[in-house]
Amino acid sequence: MSAFLAAYTPPAGAGEILGLLAWCATAAGVAGLLIVGINMALQLNRGDPGEGSSHFRGVFFVTLACLVASSAGPLVAFLGDLSLLGP
Repeated sequence: MSAFLAAYTPPAGAGEILGLLAWCATAAGVAGLLIVGINMALQLNRGDPGEGSSHFRGVFFVTLACLVASSAGPLVAFLGDLSLLGP
């Protein structure tokens, strides 16, 4: 019974993995914004009207994904230990 009440302790390399994932999320966000910007420039060069809403939608989704990725670590640190220990 006491084995069920033991709190989980992550392995030693968990912090390094989370740091690497944070850098990858940042790089993916920058790449996403660059891709949306390149698409905007190409559409402007071709002169297709009415494409602005799709570009702004792309910027919104990339920015939202960056916000979620960057706030995940501090949110977990704020919530602290969420182990399901019974009474």
